[in-house]
Amino acid sequence: MIMVLKPQDIYVLLKLVAAGHEPWSYSRLGLDLGMSASEVHGAVKRALRAGLAVQGDNAVRPNVRTLAEFLLHGIQYVFVPERGELTRGTPTAHAAPVMLEKIMADGEPPPVWPHVEGDVRGIGFSPLHKSAPVAARHDAAFYDLLALVDVVRAGQARERAIAGKELQRRLKSYGNAKPKH
Repeated sequence: MIMVLKPQDIYVLLKLVAAGHEPWSYSRLGLDLGMSASEVHGAVKRALRAGLAVQGDNAVRPNVRTLAEFLLHGIQYVFVPERGELTRGTPTAHAAPVMLEKIMADGEPPPVWPHVEGDVRGIGFSPLHKSAPVAARHDAAFYDLLALVDVVRAGQARERAIAGKELQRRLKSYGNAKPKH
């Protein structure tokens, strides 16, 4: 039987990383992510099956080693972003706050996740999940992870290297933290 990962599977895992080792439930994650509890459950099941998450201590946690490997070496080939027209949205990739000090602006319109409440005009860039612009507004750490992944998905080699190092640092920090009981 063939298993197919979906972009929302990575979206859910990144939220778990952003949340640290806080206890979570499918319904709470669904609310935070703009997804149904059953969508979150499906994403977690696929992540477990792919080895991107592990079950232990009565909780599912991201497997940071395999997740980092996938994010750094595979995501750009599997979840290629679609680029759209000039629109309002939330800055992402190299235009997101997490990357602004690391990358010089090139004068081109920035990549944005299209959203009516967006405060920046730029080129539409498809997020891993349609609710990312709203969910990211409520969780800065999650926003940073999503934007860093977007750099890896579509950035130039230098940008990908910078974002990759920061992603690895954040995943390692999650992996080294002690679970809360």
